[in-house]
Amino acid sequence: MFSPSPLRWLYLDFNSYFASVEQQLNPALRGRPVAVVPVESDSSCAIAASYEAKAYGIKTGTAIWEARQLCPDLICVLARHDAYVDYHHRAVAEINRHIPVSAVCSIDEVAAQLMRNEAQPEAARRIALSIKAGLADNLGPWVRCSIGIAANRFLAKVGADLQKPDGLTILMPDEVEARLTAALKPTDLPGIGRNMERRLRRQGIYTMADIFALDRKQMRRVWGSIWGERIYYYLRGFDLPEPVTQRRTIGHSHVLAPSLRPPWQAIYVVRRLTLKAASRLRRMDYYAQRYAISIRLEDGRRLFEEMRFRPAQDSMTFLEMLQEFWERHMLRDRGMLVKKASVVLYGLIHASACQNDLFDPPLYDAPDRAVPASEDRRKMLRLSLALDKINSRFGRDSVLIGMLPSAGRGFSGTKIAFTRIPELAEFNE
Repeated sequence: MFSPSPLRWLYLDFNSYFASVEQQLNPALRGRPVAVVPVESDSSCAIAASYEAKAYGIKTGTAIWEARQLCPDLICVLARHDAYVDYHHRAVAEINRHIPVSAVCSIDEVAAQLMRNEAQPEAARRIALSIKAGLADNLGPWVRCSIGIAANRFLAKVGADLQKPDGLTILMPDEVEARLTAALKPTDLPGIGRNMERRLRRQGIYTMADIFALDRKQMRRVWGSIWGERIYYYLRGFDLPEPVTQRRTIGHSHVLAPSLRPPWQAIYVVRRLTLKAASRLRRMDYYAQRYAISIRLEDGRRLFEEMRFRPAQDSMTFLEMLQEFWERHMLRDRGMLVKKASVVLYGLIHASACQNDLFDPPLYDAPDRAVPASEDRRKMLRLSLALDKINSRFGRDSVLIGMLPSAGRGFSGTKIAFTRIPELAEFNE
């Protein structure tokens, strides 16, 4: 049985991270309302907003046309994901100078476990303040963070959210319920979004006091999973082992600029996303068994198809399936405009667990498709690996299968999801 813990975790959350990096890099943006955008279009949305922009009600997900109405002086900056990853690695290196980083939780969040001699409030506070000073000296004063210190990672993350920007909060186990009940609503807890909020309200749960009144069995029933029971223990200061996770998918998505939305331009974007996913697949030494394409059109319609195949790793396999999808769905109506495209490779098998077929069966299951011989498959894989090597050495898109659209190369760079930090190698894929 687990027992309640003293202070054990420090959680660091960078404030308005993308926008703060842009303000650090460009002094002209400092103190100004800034929105970081994926494409230069009013139909796009903010993927980050500076605190000056947040004061006008602009936040992540706000449509740019709406944001400009809220703040006519808003400055929109095209996202530079390579800069954010660079600052991320520099930040982790700086934090490691003060305390070993135990977990990188996202591009702008890290967690560190406190040693026994660091667990007293004043000792933990000194570490937090030294981290803040080191980040200001070595990354710049505009890249600010909030730090929470508590008995477990969950509560430390909640503590970091209690005071922003540039906050420092220590949650002692015996004061958690009173402080959270006074300061938070249920949606402020990690993992409670709109759907979960509706579920809680159907159960008559509206406040943090209502949540603290539930026992662990009720928590599990309300959440419908073990996660509810875990939150019960987290809120009471228990430091549970983190669940073991494994990679299940590799994918990329992109909101297309208006000039790239016609199908004869959009296909090049989807090809590029597919090639990038395939290159990551090979670098991570996985094979995929399924390939999915999702297309969201400007008129609101969504096209989706999943294709299954024998374990594959070469780019040409996926490109052929993309071409077939495009011919089936995208050439029927020349008026289609593609707003967003996503590709996902899944059914992943690590190369160490992938066995060759006994009798060299065909690459595809469908009988009406061309059937490359096993030697052809090996040639396609060798070609794919050779292209990876060239692009790694000479830069992204030095060699391509096919071509890029006439609108240019800007769309093809690596993008950051907040739960996944790209490796630096990805910026050459």
